[in-house]
Amino acid sequence: MDAAMHVFQITKTFPAEERYSLVDQMRRSSRSVCANLGEAWRKRRYRAAFLAKLSDCEGEATETSIWVTFALRCGYINSAVADQLQEEYDHICAQLVRMSDEPEKWLLPTR
Repeated sequence: MDAAMHVFQITKTFPAEERYSLVDQMRRSSRSVCANLGEAWRKRRYRAAFLAKLSDCEGEATETSIWVTFALRCGYINSAVADQLQEEYDHICAQLVRMSDEPEKWLLPTR
């Protein structure tokens, strides 16, 4: 949630012509990480569904990272901001990989 809010805040400064392209894409993918993680958490009874949602989260986090690179190359953010966002999303991806590698730690016990 914090990373998505960080994306929201920085995209407020992007040019108006990016409102329906880069801004929309960055906000959508960053928010989708949170939404998919929420869905994954509710699907902890079902290993395959849980892992599928974690995979979706990882994909959205990676997409956000790519949009950050575009924002940097377009000159909308400086390298310090880009580095901070990349670090946040690298950390998120690392956590998601850990969860995917050991889903039993997170799954609900079967009845």
